Amino acid sequence: AKRRISDIRAASLGKLISVDGIVRKITEVRPKVTDAKFQCLKCGAVISVAQQSSEELKEPAYCYEDQGGCGRMRTNFKLLDEESNYIDTQKILLQENPEGLRGEPQNLTIYADDDLAGLVMPGDRVTVVGILHGMTRYAGKKKLTTLRKVLDAVSFVHKEYAFEEIEVSPEEEKMIKEASSKPDIYDLFVQSIAPTIYGMDIEKHALLLQLFGGVPKEMPDGTRIRGDIHILLVGDPSTAKSQLLKSIANIAPRSMFTSGKSSSAAGLTASAVRSDDFGEGKWTLEAGALVLADMGTAIIDEIDKMRPQDRDALHPAMEQQEISIAKAGINATLKTRCAVLAAANPSLGRFDVFKDIVEQINLPSTLLSRFDLIFPITDRPNVERDSRLASHILKVHRIGETRGTNLDSDMIEATDEITPLFDRDFIRKYISFAKTHIKPVLTQEAEDAIKDFYLQLRAASNYDTGIAIAPRQIEAMVRLAEASARVRLSSLVTREDAERAINLMKYYIKMVAMEDNYMDIDKIETGIAHKGRGRLQALEEAIKALEEEYGYASMDKLLILSLIHI
Repeated sequence: AKRRISDIRAASLGKLISVDGIVRKITEVRPKVTDAKFQCLKCGAVISVAQQSSEELKEPAYCYEDQGGCGRMRTNFKLLDEESNYIDTQKILLQENPEGLRGEPQNLTIYADDDLAGLVMPGDRVTVVGILHGMTRYAGKKKLTTLRKVLDAVSFVHKEYAFEEIEVSPEEEKMIKEASSKPDIYDLFVQSIAPTIYGMDIEKHALLLQLFGGVPKEMPDGTRIRGDIHILLVGDPSTAKSQLLKSIANIAPRSMFTSGKSSSAAGLTASAVRSDDFGEGKWTLEAGALVLADMGTAIIDEIDKMRPQDRDALHPAMEQQEISIAKAGINATLKTRCAVLAAANPSLGRFDVFKDIVEQINLPSTLLSRFDLIFPITDRPNVERDSRLASHILKVHRIGETRGTNLDSDMIEATDEITPLFDRDFIRKYISFAKTHIKPVLTQEAEDAIKDFYLQLRAASNYDTGIAIAPRQIEAMVRLAEASARVRLSSLVTREDAERAINLMKYYIKMVAMEDNYMDIDKIETGIAHKGRGRLQALEEAIKALEEEYGYASMDKLLILSLIHI
């Protein structure tokens, strides 16, 4: 039977067991001596010694007479490298799957020999069958009574399908299909996402579609179009961004949560590191959070607090969904096929109502353009909304205080308001079932709806007002529409699914890409509004003209030059 690494006990020592986990680190494939040949430096006899599974080389105790030796007890031996027998070996660090963890994930050292060496890469989810052994631990030169658990692998089984580790029983599958036929299935899911957080229905709706995701496509020429949906939340303080991210981390299968403030490029993607305890001082390949979240969701809080050079590592991981490592002789490409949900604060700590929102997002445009949806969450005084929000927060605290006590009927009714309509385990299995079995296809009506919306906004664009929408947004709408169909367990993407994706895209563009009452996607794609780019070009031309005429461009001449309009 399969077991978690944290459930392995002393009773399993010497037995054949099976464990599930994620490959966290690997060493290079190295030769390992199995039958060592030693030559006695006194008589020249060649002595053969079979090696044990331990890492320490075992030498002859004396020059064995039964192998033609001289029988001397005190002699030195030389290892004959070319005459000894070898097999390939690799050391692997297996980490517990994040699903259902109780506390910190535990690790298990795996030794893969012969044809098993080189079969896995960091980030792979595998089931390992092997014999558990205890390896002696040392404190200096003293042997300790507690042993280190190691597993001599017998076989590896890769998880070929997403969420294969999440088991759905026939009864649960029936419940999932019954729930999918409910007409208000979207509202039921939205109300089950962070019910203690007031409002934010549009954002929660988008996060629901992100959990289900679109369908990745493999093209005939070998290129891959991602199906994962990337979302960025940028909001004022105390708008429950981090709490919302934590809620998604608890719901999403295969989720990894990290904070940008304490994350580096190596911690997010992958790195080649020199490890004394695991790799014996050699370089090893270690997977980061996005690699470990492969086929799941990577959640990054405070992404704006990351160093610029660390943020740059996210670009290929989000769009190409793979990262390449070339360091210390290690050349590897690791998969990061995960949806990214990130949160950030405005550059001034709080949004300034007199400045454009996109100018206050302290992230480069190259990274912003990778996100399918960006939601600014502002905290503006509003008497009616503030009253409802205050009542909701106070009600949540009162329920927490009285939970487990004798509640009156009013409190029981209030408790129902913040109790998820679907529990976490059901949502995880629903998502796993949908992403494993449902591969929706666009209908002609859905294609026409997306195409009409795109052409409508493009037709309203011109050189003066800017480009309202870019081709990149078509792919985002397709992903959102496919996710909408998956929520219903539908194999067809209908016009209603396309309209749902279009409405989210309209809201996104309206919130972050408005310029003087015109939509201008250039603000996200390039970081500069189309009008602003025209002014910059005019200024640049004016400076060049003044330099050609006077040799320099003074501020006074720039101000009076008729080409410049300020």
